[in-house]
Amino acid sequence: MEGLAVKNVFVTGAYGLLGAWLVDALLEDGADVTVLKRDDNPRAALALLGLERRVNIVRGDLRDFTLMQRALGEYEVDTVFHLAAQTIVGTANRSPVPTFEANIRGTWTLLEACRLHGEPSVVVAASDKAYGSHDELPYREDFALEARFPYDVSKACTDLISRSYFHTYGLPVAVTRLANIYGGGDTNRSRLVPEAVAAALGGRSPIIRSDGTPERDFLYVEDAAAASLTLAGALESENGARGEAFNAGGERPHAVREVVDLICKVAGSDVEPDIRGTGTPKGEIDRQYVDSTKLRTLTGWRPEVELEEGLRRTVEWYRSHPEALAS
Repeated sequence: MEGLAVKNVFVTGAYGLLGAWLVDALLEDGADVTVLKRDDNPRAALALLGLERRVNIVRGDLRDFTLMQRALGEYEVDTVFHLAAQTIVGTANRSPVPTFEANIRGTWTLLEACRLHGEPSVVVAASDKAYGSHDELPYREDFALEARFPYDVSKACTDLISRSYFHTYGLPVAVTRLANIYGGGDTNRSRLVPEAVAAALGGRSPIIRSDGTPERDFLYVEDAAAASLTLAGALESENGARGEAFNAGGERPHAVREVVDLICKVAGSDVEPDIRGTGTPKGEIDRQYVDSTKLRTLTGWRPEVELEEGLRRTVEWYRSHPEALAS
């Protein structure tokens, strides 16, 4: 697996789940890390992991072009990880315009600043949701992006815009189409894993909004961070990563009910889930998982943490950080 040789790194979305663990890995590698901070949130993953005091902080909004130019220039950035996004499907369905503003406009604003700054390497986090729904599984990178719902469409646009900056301007950019990321530090209780963990640890029944049968591809957060890092290394070596999209997933899908049952098991809880749905919730896809062969072939990356072990680590993290699950 190729390493990251650069030292001056800018991370958007550093206060989210993946961003915080990525920053941790970058700091371990000795990088000088600058992060974008929009809001003050003491329960954000970066703060809970104790990393905020070890990074440079640029305060402001991703859509502020002048700010993006200043950040890239002032901190002499040579590698960018663009993770910032509105990531909640339900929020996107209720409020599509703010989602499009953050996820689409935010992406082109940052990429344009990168183009004018001197073309740093850029790894952009898209999503497997950009594929929409296909009958054939697993999803491969040559599948059409057929997103239909607001969040999915915003990530498809992020994906296409990002790669256009290589094909048109030569900006060294690559896209990760990541599966559902989970791990310690996710404070958004509308998502399956942190809410189910909170319920299991609290002795109450985890709520399942579907009938429990929808299947998803789950990727442990440290594996997701490793995928981003190894792709950044591939961009440096000019070995075929530039202008390309790469899937990164957990190798096989798992039903929502299976995940919840595993969480209860590793938490030592005997509660039963509260199943409130009759199928797949509106605006979501019934079954998804991705083929990560392309990334593995290019870089040697593969997920190392099996689902049950990842959920065990996740539960233990929340046991040690109960404030993360405070309502």
